Amino acid sequence: MTITTRRAAPLDARQMAEMLNEIIEAGGTTAITDPVSREDLLSRMEADPRSIWHVAEDAAGTLMGFQWIEPHLEHGETVGQIATFSRIGKTGLGIGSKLFEATTRAARAAGYTWINAEIRADNEGGLIYYQSRGFEDYGAIRGYVMANGQVVDKVLKRYDL
Repeated sequence: MTITTRRAAPLDARQMAEMLNEIIEAGGTTAITDPVSREDLLSRMEADPRSIWHVAEDAAGTLMGFQWIEPHLEHGETVGQIATFSRIGKTGLGIGSKLFEATTRAARAAGYTWINAEIRADNEGGLIYYQSRGFEDYGAIRGYVMANGQVVDKVLKRYDL
C-alpha cells in the first residue's frame, strides 16, 4: 500500500473528525472521550500558529491517519505535544512511520527541541508505536481522570529532535 503525507488543510477536518470519532467510539486507545466535530478540529488547528498537522492518505486519497504537534502547555514553546491517529484496522501499514517522518522534519524546522507523548498505559499499540519511533520513557501520570470519569494511567515518553 502506498501512503503519502501532506500538511492537513481545513478541508480535511471533516474526514479527520469522522475517523477520530470511530476511534473514540471503539475506546481503549485515546484519552479523548467525547465525539469531535469538524469545527472542533478546525478550532484546534487554528488555535496556535505553532501547531503542525499532517494527514496520511492511500493512493486513492482516502484518509488513513493524522498526527499533530502543538506547544506543550507546561513544558513550553519548544516542546511539542504529539497526538497520532490511524484508521481502525489499518495499523502496521507504515501510516504512523510516514506521519512521524513528516512531523519530525516540520518540528525541527519550527524550532521544537523535543516531542512529548502521553500514552494511556493500557494502549499497547500506542506504546509500541512511540517506542518504535525512538521515544524514551521519562515518567508517568497515575490516576488520570478522563472526561467520562474513567481513570487510567499514562506513560510519558520523549523524543529529542
